Amino acid sequence: MGEMQGGENLLFLTDEQLRQGIEAMFFAYRGFTADPDRILATMAYGRAHHRALHFIARIPGTTVNNLLAILGVTKQSLNRVLRTLIEDGLVESRVGTTDRRERHLHLTEAGAALERRLSDAQRARMRAAYRAAGPQAVAGFRQVLEAMMEPELRRLYHAIRESDT
Repeated sequence: MGEMQGGENLLFLTDEQLRQGIEAMFFAYRGFTADPDRILATMAYGRAHHRALHFIARIPGTTVNNLLAILGVTKQSLNRVLRTLIEDGLVESRVGTTDRRERHLHLTEAGAALERRLSDAQRARMRAAYRAAGPQAVAGFRQVLEAMMEPELRRLYHAIRESDT
């Protein structure tokens, strides 16, 4: 059947076209994570540490509960990751001013530097891919990704994006 062209009717995608899309997602994710994985491997950290660093950088002062909702991991799993990041001086946990039971998470200078190294690698790959694909493809890609999100996660995603404005 060959490559899909822009005018092809997307209501009648074949199983083969869908399989190709699924496989492309797998291989793209490997590429997307390869650069940070190489950096993390030298530090005995994994992708869970990277995701935590990313969202703590993205939402400074976020609570542990908010991070749990974003990452979709167990409290035990997140606590293990946070304990390591805090002990290694990358993340700081501060007691909430209004609710003392809350813990607000912030990156330290070292944590921000590591997060920047990890993100710079991903941004460079994403920038090159976006430039190669062009603006229409970028907009379409974002639409496809959002359409694949669970409704609750899509709302969370939009809330994080709107916090920039």
